[in-house]
Amino acid sequence: MVSTAYLPPLEYFSVISRADEILIEREENFLKQTYRNRCYILSAHGPQLLTVPVYLGSQHKIPIKDIKIDYSKRWQQIHLGAIVASYGSSPYFQYYFENIEKIISRKTDFLIDLNIELLESILKMLNLNPETSYSTHFEPIKDNENDFRYKISPKIESHYTAKEYMHVFDSDRFIHRLSIIDLIFNMGPEAVAYF
Repeated sequence: MVSTAYLPPLEYFSVISRADEILIEREENFLKQTYRNRCYILSAHGPQLLTVPVYLGSQHKIPIKDIKIDYSKRWQQIHLGAIVASYGSSPYFQYYFENIEKIISRKTDFLIDLNIELLESILKMLNLNPETSYSTHFEPIKDNENDFRYKISPKIESHYTAKEYMHVFDSDRFIHRLSIIDLIFNMGPEAVAYF
């Protein structure tokens, strides 16, 4: 089981690549400062955070499936501009960007729907075909080695070590925990070999 995530890091796809089927959590309460609505890309100045703004209102416990995207912030233009600036010169940008751009440019009401569309598109790019389903009720955390909902988080130290590849920027050192798009734009069809 994994959480929903916005352009998540390699670790997330490493989990998916080893599974025949995945269950995506849609009943948990939204958690701030997680990959559910944020990712990191590599800019000329180092890792850059991209966050999809959401409406939380006065309620603190809102199921992730009910989280609406806030379009008053112009986030789509900011994210797409940052992605173009960071990856426009990468080897496979022209092959993959258009599809990501179409999905981000649409006005999807709910965060989970945006994340699902992006996930499905990226799985196709990576030629991964797990059977995907979505939770229908919330299951509390147990000591289940296959429950990654809270293990893959920018707030938790990761023990996952990605196979290194060349970035467009910072080519002298490898940056961990970047969005999957960093790998896809740089390595193209070879991306799955780097999980």
